[in-house]
Amino acid sequence: MAKKLQIYLDYSATTAPRPEVIVAMQQALSEQWGNPSSLHEWGQRALMVVEKARLQVAGLINAPEAESIIFTSGGTEANNLAIMGVAHLYTTPQHLIISSVEHSAVAEPARLLEKWGWEVTRLPVDSWGRVRENDLESAIRPNTVLVSVIYGQSEVGTLQPIATLGEIARSKGVLFHTDAVQVVGRLPLDVQQLPVDLLSISSHKIYGPQGAGALYVRPGVELVPLLSGGGQEWGRRSGTQAVPAIAGFGVAAELALLEMEVETLRLIKLRDRLIANLADTPNLKPTGDRIWRLPHHVSFCVTGNGEKVTGKTLVRQLNLAGIAISSGSACSSGKTTPSPVLLAMGYNSRDAKGAIRLTLGRDTTEADVDWTAMVIKQILARLMPALALSK
Repeated sequence: MAKKLQIYLDYSATTAPRPEVIVAMQQALSEQWGNPSSLHEWGQRALMVVEKARLQVAGLINAPEAESIIFTSGGTEANNLAIMGVAHLYTTPQHLIISSVEHSAVAEPARLLEKWGWEVTRLPVDSWGRVRENDLESAIRPNTVLVSVIYGQSEVGTLQPIATLGEIARSKGVLFHTDAVQVVGRLPLDVQQLPVDLLSISSHKIYGPQGAGALYVRPGVELVPLLSGGGQEWGRRSGTQAVPAIAGFGVAAELALLEMEVETLRLIKLRDRLIANLADTPNLKPTGDRIWRLPHHVSFCVTGNGEKVTGKTLVRQLNLAGIAISSGSACSSGKTTPSPVLLAMGYNSRDAKGAIRLTLGRDTTEADVDWTAMVIKQILARLMPALALSK
């Protein structure tokens, strides 16, 4: 029989759907299962569900028009639609700028564009993982058509100066996209004030279902669709909408907006408590910016151990203790190579393999944080002396 985990601290990987979300999805499955493109009563009931959810998601980021929300299968598709949707507007290769700490859902499309002859500039970051504004300004060229910089870095928690970076791009007449998957629902977002043209969202990071996401597209911005077919989502994303997932996404977005102010402050207190509890732990170095940081995110590297205690070692040891954490983003945690994000921040490959990430959520308590810190200290105390003896 599988062991039941007692403490879940991997909320940046995914979140459990809220009870209200499950109810909305069950209702859509049982009563609103029609095709939203159909003109009859069954189709129109489903369409009402989709359009209500669009309003709910638009409200979470204060989008000026509900039609600026394009539903996708998740954050990865939203990022791909932003990058490739702009790229396909051009018949000849142009210039793209991204940061060196992007999620693979942005980094990989950029790599593909390079194979097609595009020029890609990867902005360096400081040791905390922050892009320098001057670096963006100097990187923009006459043929730069898009800048994409992640808002909240999923592995190290660093927040980028998106408002400033977006203003720089806008002043040069360049489109600006941000992957805000880790930020939406955790920090206030107002796309009418924030100088962004494209912004990616994921449902399952905010207690909605997996398999749903959205791309905010500023009114007037053109994109070439990745999927051709029936012309759903105003021709920008063909395919019958996943009505139950979208219904759950909408409810999750509405609840996130209602609860964000109180919940974010609670998470910040828990985050800082966990960091303080582990501050005096030998061979455990905090990563990411201490101030400009996601409210729920704690990350470290195990250092000075010759790669014998890696992040994956700690993930496995904590799992045995009933605690779920990760050794990086969920999309890369199964890989054995050092994190490109930490390498870009100046870490050597040895220390970069020692990365761990603890992310907090709705069900996290002070007792969870305190117990986890104690267990991490015990595991390291047990493993590190053994390393010294083996030399």
